[in-house]
Amino acid sequence: MTKDMMHHKSWNDIKANDSWAIFKIMGEFVNGYEKMSRIGPCVSVFGSARTKPEDPYYKLAEDVTRKIVESGYGIITGGGPGIMEAGNKGAHLAGGTSVGLNIDLPFEQHDNPYIDADKNLNFDYFFVRKVMFVKYSQGFVVLPGGFGTLDELFEALTLIQTHKIGRFPIILVGTEFWGGLVDWIKDTLLKKAGNISPDDLNLFALVDTPEEVCSVLDNFYKEFNLSPNF
Repeated sequence: MTKDMMHHKSWNDIKANDSWAIFKIMGEFVNGYEKMSRIGPCVSVFGSARTKPEDPYYKLAEDVTRKIVESGYGIITGGGPGIMEAGNKGAHLAGGTSVGLNIDLPFEQHDNPYIDADKNLNFDYFFVRKVMFVKYSQGFVVLPGGFGTLDELFEALTLIQTHKIGRFPIILVGTEFWGGLVDWIKDTLLKKAGNISPDDLNLFALVDTPEEVCSVLDNFYKEFNLSPNF
């Protein structure tokens, strides 16, 4: 077999694998839709998997999610350690719905013990998992995190900005962490480059306390005369 033939064979194999992967992707969507459609109104909480329990932001995430549950919502996280664990822990201890959308990763990610047994979903595809966050959340609460957290934040902002999804509250928690990014958005993206419009700054809020998080959620649904139910 010549090198060209070997290359041709491997390329055909790749195309065949791509086609069969569609069924696995469909399976993840179907399973996700079936389970998530039964959870009731929830808020998604994002943040770093690397945050340790002794970190002040871990405790803040726990307090924030307790307060959100007391306001009548469940909690969805990425299901892993760090801020995600703190989010599920706060929901669990407050007696609320605690959902985990896990992703199969070679490091960092493992199930945390505070997810409801019937609400622990596992995904191979980031894009399927991200659809679940957006489709079944009444709000995004974003604590300090890394690339994954920023990815979720900016995808949601983009989808709302471009009217691909209906608006929902996006709340950044931690002025000390997020303040520099917000300043850059205002000074560089808006003023210097003109790459966003002034109204885009209204798509998110920057707060520091659990009470402020719940106030933003409550005020949003009152202002737009919406119910947080599906």
